[in-house]
Amino acid sequence: MTYRQPLRIPGITELPTSGAGMRIGLFGGSFNPIHQGHRLVVEETLRRLYLDALWVLVTPGNPLKNHDDLAPLADRVTAARDLLNHPKVRVTGFEAAHGFTYSWQTIAYLTQAMPDRNFVWIMGADNLVHFSRWERWRDIAAMVPMAVYVRPGSGRRAPVSMAASALAQWRIDEDDATRLATLEAPAWVYLHGRQSPLSSSAIRARRQHVKPK
Repeated sequence: MTYRQPLRIPGITELPTSGAGMRIGLFGGSFNPIHQGHRLVVEETLRRLYLDALWVLVTPGNPLKNHDDLAPLADRVTAARDLLNHPKVRVTGFEAAHGFTYSWQTIAYLTQAMPDRNFVWIMGADNLVHFSRWERWRDIAAMVPMAVYVRPGSGRRAPVSMAASALAQWRIDEDDATRLATLEAPAWVYLHGRQSPLSSSAIRARRQHVKPK
C-alpha cells in the first residue's frame, strides 16, 4: 500500500466538521489552478444532488500526472477557498495529513470513520474516460455513489468508456439525481448541464508562455 509522508499544515489540512445523516459531496483534484469550470461543477452538483455540504479535497498530487509545475498545497487550498466562497462548500488538504496517495484511500477512510454520513464522489466526465486507470477504481465504485458531470470534449467518450460500460447496470436516470446520496453503492449518475471550456492544464500552458516585462 502506497502512502506519502504525512504533511500537516494548520488551517489547511484539517477535516471539515459534519453531522450524522448529512449528504456530503466529495470533489477531489489537484486544482492546479482552480478555475471557473471547477466552480460550475461545484454549484451544479450541490443543487442537483441536493447536498448538505460539498468538500473540495485538494490532493497533494495526482499520481497519474506530472508534478513539476504543481503549486504548493497551501496556495492551492487558499485559492480554491477564495473562488468557491459558498456557505455549503469547504476546501481542505486533509489527504496530505494522512499521507494518502490514491482516492480509494481517502474514500475508505471517510466511509469507515463516518459511516453515518452519506458521501457522494464527484468527478468530471474527463476523469470517467480514464477512471479504469485509477488505483482500485472498482472498489471506489463499490464504496460510494458517484456523480459524473459532463465536460467539453468528453461528452461522447465518457459514457462508452471502459469504466462506464463495466458499471452500466448501476447507472441511474438523471432525473433521479436527488436520490443518489442515499442510495447504496454501486450507484452513479451522469449529469448534463452548463459547461466551461477552461482547464487547469491550458491555464498553466498559457502562463508559461507569458514573458515577464
